Amino acid sequence: MPIRVAVPKEIYPGERRVALVPEVSQKMAKLDIEVLVETGAGNAAHYPDAAFASARIVNDAASLYGEADIVLTVQPPTPELVEQLREGSILIGMLLPYQRLQHVTRLRERNITSFAMELVPRISRAQSMDALSSQAAAAGYKAVIMAAERSGRFFPMLTTAAGTIRPSKVVVIGAGVAGLQAIATARRLGAMVEGYDVRAATKEQVESLGARFIDIKVAAEGTGGYARELTEDEKQQQQATLAEHIAAANVVICTAALPGRPSPMIITTAMVDSMKPGAVIIDLAAEGGGNCELTRAGEEVLHNGISIVGPLNVPSMLAVHASEMYAKNLFNFLSPMIRDGTVLPDWEDPVFAESVLTHQGEIRHAPTRAQVEGESS
Repeated sequence: MPIRVAVPKEIYPGERRVALVPEVSQKMAKLDIEVLVETGAGNAAHYPDAAFASARIVNDAASLYGEADIVLTVQPPTPELVEQLREGSILIGMLLPYQRLQHVTRLRERNITSFAMELVPRISRAQSMDALSSQAAAAGYKAVIMAAERSGRFFPMLTTAAGTIRPSKVVVIGAGVAGLQAIATARRLGAMVEGYDVRAATKEQVESLGARFIDIKVAAEGTGGYARELTEDEKQQQQATLAEHIAAANVVICTAALPGRPSPMIITTAMVDSMKPGAVIIDLAAEGGGNCELTRAGEEVLHNGISIVGPLNVPSMLAVHASEMYAKNLFNFLSPMIRDGTVLPDWEDPVFAESVLTHQGEIRHAPTRAQVEGESS
């Protein structure tokens, strides 16, 4: 019997992505995998049921989960759907372990092997599986488009019969994948762009995209490609340097985030007050509290003529390509597990050893296990 991989319809409010697209479904069929897709799973991303020619369409989630050996999701399943997972099956998706401890506990109790795509280690061999990066690229691009829509200014310099219009000034805070994509997009639109990151190693990347690097003379490289938290003195130095650049900006894109922790607060209310009327801040770190003191998650705040936007689930706004990239991440993650018609993860491989959340009735991810044990003590 072939391995059965199931793709349910996402039910998280506002989620338009789907975990598998028809192109990747066909690749799975070549691995002797039977793909089951819940009716309407791809509709919001413009992938109708008819496009999944190599898959079997299943009418309801209960039947889908009951048959599945492996379930692929974008968002974590609800507690009700966790109960419908077949014991011993495998769940792969963005499982938000830091936020969904009760889900993790129930996955452990039901003997589900779960892999959280956000825990895939950021090593060169796993780049094709890095869902955080693929979705961050979508968010960085979309953030600039959102800013351009709200700004009352052109981004590029224009020479017209009415005179020359100067280009917009854009500051991008954070030079990870989202920040670099935001820099590249703003440059393509013709803006004057400055990029900032506490990791000194990003200077070359920022400048390679044609932007100017804002250097505060602080190096804060952390582990796993992320920055460490700044000391209080470093934070004051950061704000003093950034204040001048933010005051001159027409658009600020915020992307600085710390996994499992609140987003660093970088832009104070006083810094916002120094900005020009009509300026726009797009805070991609809103889900973690935001990089701006005035950010409200899921809202657009107008403060003294400055728009501060705290969008949520930005990759879902680009559902077609975000789904395509995510589906390829999942395929590249899953395919090495399939050997001789069975699912056999190599537990010596750091890709699987570090991304596994629960397995054989245990919470294998040490930080999540510590959180669960801390709450139950």
